[in-house]
Amino acid sequence: MIPALSFCLKMYYDYFMIEGVKVTKINKFEDERGYLAEFFRSDEMDYKPVMAYLSFTKLGVIRGPHEHEKQADFFVFAGPGDFELHLWDRQKGSSTKGEYFKEIFGESNPASVLVPPGVVHGYKCITETGGYSINLPDKLYKGEDKKEEVDEIRWEQDPSSPYKIL
Repeated sequence: MIPALSFCLKMYYDYFMIEGVKVTKINKFEDERGYLAEFFRSDEMDYKPVMAYLSFTKLGVIRGPHEHEKQADFFVFAGPGDFELHLWDRQKGSSTKGEYFKEIFGESNPASVLVPPGVVHGYKCITETGGYSINLPDKLYKGEDKKEEVDEIRWEQDPSSPYKIL
């Protein structure tokens, strides 16, 4: 990405974003003990997560790309580690359908990213030490008591997929 464009995106996410995607910069409040960083508040976003999980990804490993038909994901990239996040808009009726977005998030650029259903998403760890991400989806994995089909279209398993992370 062109450095000047990357800087603009970091300052004005909502102006260069796929419809329904919300990127929020995470501010770290530091003192002599370390830091505190809020990444979700129900009074700032109309979103209701139903579960949470932590993921560790090794250098160069790619997760996705895939999409959900009904589920939204709320990723937190705060470090340690950095990720190259890729998003493609496939939402029916979206004003940004067909758009592609790529940005680095994590330790060097902490942010939360709300990814609505119909947006193909995936990320690649780009730091030698690996990286941590948190996800707070709005649907339970495999439904109540894990008895339902997984809501995923696994684009990474399709060799002819137009959605690639290199």
